[in-house]
Amino acid sequence: MILQFFVPLFWAILITLLIAPVSIKIAEKFKLIDHPNTAPHKVHQGSVPKGGGIALALVVFFLVLASPEAKLADVRTILAASVFILLFGIWDDAKGLSAGWKLSGQILAAIVLIWQGLYIRMFGHPIPNIAMTIFWIVGITNAFNLVDSMDGLAAGLAAIASTFFLFVTIDANQLHLSYMSAVLLGSCIGLFYYNTTPAYTFLGDSGAQFLGFMLATLAMAYTPPGLPQPSSWFVPILLLGVPILDTTLVVVSRLRRGAPIYKAGQDHLYHRLTQLGMSPAQAVVAMHVAALLIGSLAFVALQLPPLPANLLFGLALLSGLISLIILQKKN
Repeated sequence: MILQFFVPLFWAILITLLIAPVSIKIAEKFKLIDHPNTAPHKVHQGSVPKGGGIALALVVFFLVLASPEAKLADVRTILAASVFILLFGIWDDAKGLSAGWKLSGQILAAIVLIWQGLYIRMFGHPIPNIAMTIFWIVGITNAFNLVDSMDGLAAGLAAIASTFFLFVTIDANQLHLSYMSAVLLGSCIGLFYYNTTPAYTFLGDSGAQFLGFMLATLAMAYTPPGLPQPSSWFVPILLLGVPILDTTLVVVSRLRRGAPIYKAGQDHLYHRLTQLGMSPAQAVVAMHVAALLIGSLAFVALQLPPLPANLLFGLALLSGLISLIILQKKN
């Protein structure tokens, strides 16, 4: 069954490789440029176009809308909601939006999902389900925006998460989600060539938020039949564990210091790893390897009965908490 998804994967890689130079030109034309030394966390040497989001969205929309999966309501809903993320992201890349405006775009996207019936169903009452859905969408969307602190980092993490979602949705027989995962994986691989050091293009807020939103919705739509929910509810959390850890680290650190949460800075997981002595390349690889290990742990848990599965998840949380405490000392 997995072989059929190599077709969209192949086309997504190829089309992204071909279209990324066009998106870079579009970014330059509309002045979507990231200039150096305009913020404390920006250490790149020259001006870089923020065309990654345009390339990602074009490829995902083209390949998904051209497929039979586009007839499914969930797929159309996800694409429709992602338009708000993309437009607000491009607006932010061009003008620099306030945190309130960014949040408005993310909440609008979440409302579209909820309005069309795509939301988390963990509780018996709709209000906590809706609240949890908005929290999840906003949280993961921002997590990828925050973790995009080094060339190739966010694109690599998204590629790893997409790979795991491809496998887990095939196992759950949610093949429309598998198709979307394959397309997202291919677009990340194709863009990685232009986004890794030295980057020809940055993801920008449009690209980072688009990746986060797509992965958040894939995680939310994933409902494995035949698997005990007590052994699978935390799978999306583990598959997105590294961006979640990075965001938690930043939020806790800034609250502790009384600094604005939304203000950019050099207090991310990547920066702290370099402060521990890693080179920039080693820090990026370390975070990618961590994502692979945590994602593999999710698949191990799926094969276990509920009690040991949840104990394994608890150990993962404990490890994250210990890492959080240790990394807080590197500020």
